[in-house]
Amino acid sequence: MFGTIFNVIMILLGSILGSILKKGIKDEYHNILMQAMGLVALGLGINALVQHLPSSKYPVLFIVSLAVGGLIGQRLDLESKFNALVNKYAKGNLAEGLATAILLFCVGTLSILGPVEAALNRDYTYLLANGMLDGITSIVLASTFGIGIAVSAIVLFFWQGSIYLIANFIGNYINQDLMNEVSIIGGILIIASGLSILGIKKCNTLNLLPSIMIPPLVFWVMHLFQL
Repeated sequence: MFGTIFNVIMILLGSILGSILKKGIKDEYHNILMQAMGLVALGLGINALVQHLPSSKYPVLFIVSLAVGGLIGQRLDLESKFNALVNKYAKGNLAEGLATAILLFCVGTLSILGPVEAALNRDYTYLLANGMLDGITSIVLASTFGIGIAVSAIVLFFWQGSIYLIANFIGNYINQDLMNEVSIIGGILIIASGLSILGIKKCNTLNLLPSIMIPPLVFWVMHLFQL
């Protein structure tokens, strides 16, 4: 868990620094930072697709996962509940920023592969690199949306911690094909977040979040029945 703790600390430090900078930034600079974060999210999402989609052995799985996961998320109404919870304690557009932060920090390839590598090989390279990137990103996010971005560090801790524990128990069942499918869906979710920030299309990204759990379930069933 050393790598995850480092990641959390970097986000917290970045959020504090960013919130301090926010107080001295004029509105026009906030706007350009919003545009920058939207473009960054688009770039990261597209990069994930370019890297992993050509390697997919199940090119229809991400489509089915997004459809099924989206229906589950819509039924649970995750987006509205999340926004209501955040807006209860904060003003402005923190809910949008926090949702973006959670996606960028938790759904990225390094954030998923990092705990797996740490659990199976005691290799913290991915998590340390991810921590540095998240620290820088949290500065920009907090300078735009405020100190509330620090809450994403708590979500990240439980997310990576869960992956770490699961990898310890089912390490033999985790393979590159599964990681590819999860990364593809993660890339699409990050793109959706970028579109929302840029105002191109409002996507209920959090309602699509259950999609990322569909590939592990499918691979488990395939392994169970030796498909």
